[in-house]
Amino acid sequence: MGQRDIRRLLIVGAMAVVQWASRKGAPEGSWLARMTAKKPRMLVAIALANKMARGIWAMLTKQEDYRNPAMVRA
Repeated sequence: MGQRDIRRLLIVGAMAVVQWASRKGAPEGSWLARMTAKKPRMLVAIALANKMARGIWAMLTKQEDYRNPAMVRA
């Protein structure tokens, strides 16, 4: 299903984020903090990669630029 290289790169990037969050601590109450508290690291990384892929797909199909959620709320 899909391109293996893109899927693998998304998972590698997600694993880097999960490892960083486990060392430095994810922001309190964030999606990542809640997931890492309950689920195994690899499962969280796959879920994050899926979340990133859906965001990328939405930006490509709507031809929009990335909007940082922290900046949108402010």
